[in-house]
Amino acid sequence: MSGSCRPEPVEAVVLAGGQGKRMAAPKAWLPFGPEMLLQRVVRLLGEAVRPVVVVSRAGQELPPLPPWVQVIHDRHEDSGPMEGLATALEWLQGRAEMAFVNSCDTPLLEPGFVRRMVALAEGFDVAVPHVRGFDEPLAAVYRTALAARIRELLAAGNRRIAALFQRVALRRVTADELADVDPRLQSLLNVNDPEAYRAALDLAGFGGRGT
Repeated sequence: MSGSCRPEPVEAVVLAGGQGKRMAAPKAWLPFGPEMLLQRVVRLLGEAVRPVVVVSRAGQELPPLPPWVQVIHDRHEDSGPMEGLATALEWLQGRAEMAFVNSCDTPLLEPGFVRRMVALAEGFDVAVPHVRGFDEPLAAVYRTALAARIRELLAAGNRRIAALFQRVALRRVTADELADVDPRLQSLLNVNDPEAYRAALDLAGFGGRGT
């Protein structure tokens, strides 16, 4: 943030508290070229939006991150990405009006994709990519004022981000609107298992090897 009292238009969030069970290893620490996976995602995201907030589990170890990254912790464990989203938006209230929220396992993230999503969020509560018939809620822009509404859903036992989308002014962003900044939509490629990890390494030019 700047030295003024006015909130920033947008900051960035990385949700890093997942267990990575399908990967059978902590995703944040996966080698990806000269970096760990979380370091790479934070760097790419920071090329588009700064500061960056990383949401982790309490006690979770993370690789070293730049000084412009703030690490905060989920208020409640094992509540899924909705908990991380609520925690981040609560922390950002008064600091930023909107947040681009991303998962920690998208090593092919394009900064231009982030900037386009932020631009298309103007006038909406949420802007989410809608590709091949599905929303991508962990590559989306959210108004920080939605934190209380998300807490209400969690308190009612609803952990589905799709439930939030039914209650807000939603902008679904199509693949065509992103084609010039990310033609293959590689920003949405998640490293969920070893096969996806190897494929992402190949696409990044690391020949199927982490280093």
